[in-house]
Amino acid sequence: MHISFLLHNAYGIGGTIRTTFNLAGTLAERHDVEIVSVLRHRDAPVLDLGPRVALRHLVDLRESGPSGDGADPAHARPARVFPAGEGRYGQYSELTDRRIAQYLRRTEADVVVGTRPGLNVHIARQTRRGPVRVGQEHLTLDSHSRALKLALRGAYPRLDAVTTVTEADALAYRRTLRLPGVRVEAVPNSVPAPGLPPADGSGKWVVAAGRLARVKRYDVLIRAFAQVVAERPDWRLRIYGGGAEKADLRALITELGLYNHVFLMGPASPLESEWAKGSIAAVSSSLESFGMTIVEAMRCGLPVVATDCPHGPGEIITDGVDGTLVPVGDPAALAGGLLTLINDDAARTRMGAAALASSARFDPGRIAGRYEALFGELLTRRRASRLRGSLHRARGALLSGAYATKDAARAALRGVRTA
Repeated sequence: MHISFLLHNAYGIGGTIRTTFNLAGTLAERHDVEIVSVLRHRDAPVLDLGPRVALRHLVDLRESGPSGDGADPAHARPARVFPAGEGRYGQYSELTDRRIAQYLRRTEADVVVGTRPGLNVHIARQTRRGPVRVGQEHLTLDSHSRALKLALRGAYPRLDAVTTVTEADALAYRRTLRLPGVRVEAVPNSVPAPGLPPADGSGKWVVAAGRLARVKRYDVLIRAFAQVVAERPDWRLRIYGGGAEKADLRALITELGLYNHVFLMGPASPLESEWAKGSIAAVSSSLESFGMTIVEAMRCGLPVVATDCPHGPGEIITDGVDGTLVPVGDPAALAGGLLTLINDDAARTRMGAAALASSARFDPGRIAGRYEALFGELLTRRRASRLRGSLHRARGALLSGAYATKDAARAALRGVRTA
């Protein structure tokens, strides 16, 4: 198969970029795979794509770029195809509309995969006849505005499939958008095995990672850790990530007198070595579209204490086996979950081993295998539909007397059947 991924910007850092690179790299072991980046703003990708996957871009925004796309007047005019309700709308333009349309009209791919709603709309509306059209959802349907949902409702029936990262979101798509004839399938993100030994559970560190954003509710985690410190002052918390909440969180740490116990570490990439220094991972979010950090921590052998928020944690963690689920927004419950593992070395070791084993289901090879099977089924369905159409047209021509003789008509019909 020739598989083409349409990505917002392959030259940045983010969960969608990371998971797309993981999937593309694994599929490229058996297929011809390319990533088409709509935008390019630096010379080389930050993340390692590997040698097997072809990478190209459509609009070059580098100041030193030879194309001068950033100064093109069309890039100053608003996009018309990319939906206005999409979060990245401000970065799209008449120029991106035109370049994406050119790529989709000319692509030789068997399967074209979009990686965000606005790009899925482009694929649904502009891909030439022939390729299978797949739209990925890396967030959740419920997180989109009403305007964007209306745009998706109008465009998505032209897709062959929509994939979500959780079963809960797949159900939301089936119930809310009601896409007859469109396959809606939940396929989680992949996380590769870390290239270092798993945590041994001896370090007295709790580790958390993610954007310092309100939805992550690190204020709840910090308040919970104040209760942990009151009982176990020998334990400490590291929070990795950057974001708008940093100043408020630092003020809360000072207010609670936790400056020797809670540390805002800033962004770190890769995180595997930081997870491995800890013994427990903590997630305090009010919403997770999937929960990449949960899987990353589990792949490093850490049990995870997480809020049972929509959508991902409950589908990743088996409560009491490889982690603990607690109510959202409850510092006391989160502190209780952490203290249970802190105070029981045997349980912490047992659950860490279980986390390591259960998280293997997110290995890129397994996830790529699920996509490979999905793409294969969609291609088979597409080819069968084409054959039925060709047979119908050939029969119609036979009945209308379009062929000079009946023998010629029968020969043409046999040719369609064996094509």
